[in-house]
Amino acid sequence: MPYSFNPHPLATLPGRWAQAALALCLAQATLAQTADEAASTPAPPLPEVRVNADAEKDRGFAPVDAQTAGKAPMRRLETPQSVSVVTREQMESRQITNLQQALQTVAGVSPVTYGRRGLDDVHIRGFLATESILVDGLVQSAGVWARLRPYGYERFEVLKGAASVLYGQVQPGGIVNAVSKRPRKEALNEAGIELGSFGLRTLQADLNRPLSASGRTALRINAQVSDSDDPTHFVYRKDRWFAPSLSIDLGPRTDLVLLATYSHSKWLFQQGISPYGTVLPNPNGRLPRTLFGGDPGFGTYDVENSSLGYALEHRFAPALTLRQNLRYENKGGTGQFVYNRTLEPNRRWQNRGVSLQAMDYDILATDTSLLSRFAALGAQHRLVTGLDLRRGHSRMIRRSCKIGALDLFAPRYGMEVSCPAAPSSDAPSRLTVAGLYAQDQIRFGPNWTALLGLRRDSSTNHIDNRVSGVRTRQRDGATTLSAGLVHAFRPGWAAYASYGESFLPVGGLTFGGTPLVPETGEQWEAGLKYESFDEALGGQVTGALALFDLVRQNVRTTDREHPGFSVQTGEQRARGLELEIGADLRSGWKLTGAYSWTQTKVTRDNNAAIVGRPLNLTPRHTLATWATYQLPQSPRTTLGLGGRCVSEQIGAHPFTLPAYCVADASVRYQGPSYRVTAGVRNLFNRAYYDGAITANVVSPAAPRSLSLGLTYFF
Repeated sequence: MPYSFNPHPLATLPGRWAQAALALCLAQATLAQTADEAASTPAPPLPEVRVNADAEKDRGFAPVDAQTAGKAPMRRLETPQSVSVVTREQMESRQITNLQQALQTVAGVSPVTYGRRGLDDVHIRGFLATESILVDGLVQSAGVWARLRPYGYERFEVLKGAASVLYGQVQPGGIVNAVSKRPRKEALNEAGIELGSFGLRTLQADLNRPLSASGRTALRINAQVSDSDDPTHFVYRKDRWFAPSLSIDLGPRTDLVLLATYSHSKWLFQQGISPYGTVLPNPNGRLPRTLFGGDPGFGTYDVENSSLGYALEHRFAPALTLRQNLRYENKGGTGQFVYNRTLEPNRRWQNRGVSLQAMDYDILATDTSLLSRFAALGAQHRLVTGLDLRRGHSRMIRRSCKIGALDLFAPRYGMEVSCPAAPSSDAPSRLTVAGLYAQDQIRFGPNWTALLGLRRDSSTNHIDNRVSGVRTRQRDGATTLSAGLVHAFRPGWAAYASYGESFLPVGGLTFGGTPLVPETGEQWEAGLKYESFDEALGGQVTGALALFDLVRQNVRTTDREHPGFSVQTGEQRARGLELEIGADLRSGWKLTGAYSWTQTKVTRDNNAAIVGRPLNLTPRHTLATWATYQLPQSPRTTLGLGGRCVSEQIGAHPFTLPAYCVADASVRYQGPSYRVTAGVRNLFNRAYYDGAITANVVSPAAPRSLSLGLTYFF
């Protein structure tokens, strides 16, 4: 169905936002300039920020910097909030192929899935964070349909807890920020092939060419083609991904990087099988873990995604930097899948439904900020002020269809699907968001650092419900705060405490026609951090211990007096302890490890039966480690070994997913111009279940799989 979008997405944003941002930036620039001229003692030097710099942040297991908590590189030791980093080297050593695998060694991130349905499903600190996955600090269009290709990113940074001051409308558990590969000054060329279990076939290349003598103008191209089957019968996936980037030399004070991506993915949806015969008893026997509950002739997803943008940085002075990130993204495609309804009382016949979806999303997002460093009131300040603007259009057309029940113990496929002519939902929307923010990192005394943040957001969502014929305009606004204090009480050690808020608008109307108000989140956190080059251990070591208390409010619950409508009487809470360690040791060992203890519960809900019970898919205990060892007798050979243990968790009422432990291993040989890597996941072929999307479905985890990769450098 044709649908036209506004070609000038930011043209109608309120002028007062731009004026306020301009006034704030001018005041900040004046303050920074005055402080530079008046200060008799120079401020302690801070690391230079370069958007296309050759960073070391993609290497090692113990990174000391991250940029997500401050929209500029900050020492993790001086950040009063938990932030974890998964580097390029870690991903390569573990042969990572998707985001869930990459984040398995991050404390606070639950290793759960909704089956191998082909999307990036992430839980942070007990709450879903699928729509809070950012790329280069900017939100994606329709994050629930997204799947990142780890090969295209230098690192993933996870900022845990409420983070709306810098990033606006995000979910309360935290955000994931994927940092794209960018052009480098030196030539870099690699091409690789990977083959593995279940039909895995991947070709990939990373080519970097300096186009000027200085290397400041350079072209980098990343590409990957991947096909794979699945342990589940009939399921497959095909991905085509291409990402060029170009850095342009605009003089010594200015960096500009153009970034583009194109991807095309096609896959057969797999969300799992019935809990009866897997985690619950079934009088008819056990269900095979390879059973496909859909229909192989009906259920393909076909999605294209493209983006174009830039990262600009201009240094007016050593202490004053203007930055702007901009990206336009478009996503379109179709999705067809067969899903489980309730199981018949005989526990044999699985009732099913069919959903047909067609979607077309676009978004233009920009973040303009001014970073200044100055001395005032006896303290050193690093102040970032900025303006987030974005506008997007979305249209999702759904049809609910009928299909016959499936005999789980003698499946017959190819059943007729009956679909109505009219869609069950079709409500195009146009969302406009503006956010003005400021965050100041204040250093006072030799051992104290404070971080203070404030943001004001405003959003307007125009919804045209073409099924009901109702048009609505929903306006939301919020002021969010953050504050934190860090005390370095001895070299390499720091204690911190912080408070943060989040908000996320919720679409829809109550029975009385009142728009639903935004969900909100509040978090208190305290902890210890360690960072040192340890002479006794002979290498870089980092560590972090965090305690947090996070509350999610205005949770949408069912209106029991008016079925089909919602009220916002729900509240949920998560408390926990997280421990992380990273080490790069001269002895040849590299190590990353994480432990999480998370206690969640429903504190208010219309359904009294679940009040006081844990949230779904939040294991109480999670432990994950990964280590590599470079053999001294064969320095070109590196061994890798790790695993994770997860305690039992509620999949969906009324069943729980049993606890499990799994192990992975790898071996790598680095030749003069090539690298060979072999890996095995689920080394002992453990049968376990790592997710459940509804009470009618449980998700079997993948069995043991092998892979062999060859990368050639030229």
